[in-house]
Amino acid sequence: MDEYLTDGYSEPCAQCAAVDWGVSNEGQFFCKNCYNVTEKMREVTDEFTLYIKNSRISRIAKPMKTEKKCAREWMVCEGFQVVLKCQADALVSLGVCLQFKTEVLWNFWTRYLQNTRQAFVSNPISTVDQNSESESETESVVCSEYSFWNGAPSEAGEVKDSGSSTGGRSGSLDALSYSHRVDRKTYNVMTMPRTLALCYLALLWVREAITLADLLRLVKERHVPYLNIHDNFPEDMKLFGRDSLIFRVDSIPSYSTVHKEAVDLAQVMKLPAFPMVSQDCLLHPIPLTVRYLLESNLPDGLLVWVHKVIDEASMGDDSFLTFDPVKQKPALVCYDIQAAAVIIVTMKLLFKLDDRVEWTSSGKAASEKKKKVFNVERWYKVMQPAFERARQKMEREEARQLWKSHKPFITSLKDKSLVFKKRRVVNHLQHRFQKLTDSTPEQQCFTTTAFSSFHFHWGKEQGSDGPSLHQHRLHCTFKKKGVKRLTNRKYWHTVLSVCPPTCSNHFSEIEASLPRMYVWLLDLFSFLLGVSQAQVHKEVLNVERCLMERELLSVSKETPSPKKRTKKPRKI
Repeated sequence: MDEYLTDGYSEPCAQCAAVDWGVSNEGQFFCKNCYNVTEKMREVTDEFTLYIKNSRISRIAKPMKTEKKCAREWMVCEGFQVVLKCQADALVSLGVCLQFKTEVLWNFWTRYLQNTRQAFVSNPISTVDQNSESESETESVVCSEYSFWNGAPSEAGEVKDSGSSTGGRSGSLDALSYSHRVDRKTYNVMTMPRTLALCYLALLWVREAITLADLLRLVKERHVPYLNIHDNFPEDMKLFGRDSLIFRVDSIPSYSTVHKEAVDLAQVMKLPAFPMVSQDCLLHPIPLTVRYLLESNLPDGLLVWVHKVIDEASMGDDSFLTFDPVKQKPALVCYDIQAAAVIIVTMKLLFKLDDRVEWTSSGKAASEKKKKVFNVERWYKVMQPAFERARQKMEREEARQLWKSHKPFITSLKDKSLVFKKRRVVNHLQHRFQKLTDSTPEQQCFTTTAFSSFHFHWGKEQGSDGPSLHQHRLHCTFKKKGVKRLTNRKYWHTVLSVCPPTCSNHFSEIEASLPRMYVWLLDLFSFLLGVSQAQVHKEVLNVERCLMERELLSVSKETPSPKKRTKKPRKI
């Protein structure tokens, strides 16, 4: 049978009565025998037509956002526990003792949860508004995570794991009700800056040689996780809604913020007096001043005078340095800023730093025949270029980290047109930035470089920041009648009166009237510590007050008190 018979047209030709049809290009049937063209058209049944015919137009709807099967509900305190564990693991990998993580920080964390009534109590805050059992679900979650914390089972007799949480909701179950119905200040809720404060308290308890400035620098250089730490959360803990406001942070807290939070947390946890900060502890001002003298390329002979300032101000006493939260007004010493302030006060005692005396004494030291005599002018000429290079390097690194932190945000935007537009802008800025710095963002990364507590390296080696002045001797005394006296006989200082707590810092008001050499020295140590000049100046005033109070006390002891006159009895 002819193939065209299958098309349903088998009529004989009206001209020759033959049944032998062909199809023209226009789709009309024609007789192959007599070439008669009919009006009959062939139905098109190619594959494309069949596909269109059999297809159904369906509405492609965007699927609703649902949780992954592996996601689960979790408490906010459980999220902070993951943050603390990541930070503790990073510090231990940098050389901190394991006791810091397994014993001290864990105990501080559980003590905080108990004192804030989040866990380890019969009626936790998370279940105040609910009709639940006395055993807190929050406490169960926290205790079940003890093995997650340090790989060891939880202590016997505490709390058993209660299993899964309630279903039906996404995100985290807020253990402290971060919603508006709970006052944050009243219940002392945990925040991201407080995680650093808690780590610092634990470091202070084990007497580690990491100051608060060191801790914040580790965070800044990405050695200790803080920014984008939610990326380290387990797969079953997803951020939804308010969780992002709690755990997503885009800036590092300041020194004063973490310091204040540390004092507040110690009072909330009702901690006892901390271990003594004696001279064998590296947080003591004597070893700390040695470190900063090496960092600032000052001569070793200055250490003798630094010790005298510490002794005269009674700043080396264990009772003065040890943190005791039990006191009515507990004071946590800023060990690093205090050590820098002692060095500045010593420099003022020896060289005055009034933009005149230090330069004249430098000229006298340079005119001596003996070599290796320290003078401030040469020290400044060595330090200033290295200081500027270090500052520019830090600014470039901060710009690179800012670029890296914003890149994932841009690529995760929902609007693709906005993504492409921002990508073009970012690529252009990155190209221009690479031309300015002559390097690529991938060439230097804080997470791959080894951490060093020093910003500068002094010596004759290749790559050093300049010649070392540590071995230069001081020429700041003279003998008179067999007694050594300082060549600088006067000492200047600003107003030492203590302002009330509500008063703001006055450094910005008086900065223009201060000697430039003194301001430059404040700037140098503020850079080394990562704090403001005002904070260093404030600590300088504290050291000067201690010196003045001690001097006034010694004068009052040496001055004999006047005898009291006895009144004669009146005659009656």
